[in-house]
Amino acid sequence: MLYSQFPTLDLHGMDREYARILIQDFITDHYHLKDRTVVIVHGIGAGILRKETQLTLKKSPFVESYKIDNFNVGMTIVTLKK
Repeated sequence: MLYSQFPTLDLHGMDREYARILIQDFITDHYHLKDRTVVIVHGIGAGILRKETQLTLKKSPFVESYKIDNFNVGMTIVTLKK
C-alpha cells in the first residue's frame, strides 16, 4: 500500500525529546481532524527514534494501533481511534 496520501511526520534529524513532543502534537491534531491513518517516518539508524515513537504511541489515548511498515522498516503506520 502506498502511504503518500496519508498525513506524514518526518522525524529525521530530531532528538528524542523533540520527537516525542512532535509525535504527541501530530497525533492529537490528526485525531481532532478525524484522520484515521497517519504515517511517522523515524528512519532506521540505531533505532532510537523508532523506540521513542513506539513508546509515545503506546501511551497516547488517541491511538488504536500501530505497526512498522512491511516494506519500509523506517516508518510506522498509525491507526487512530474513531
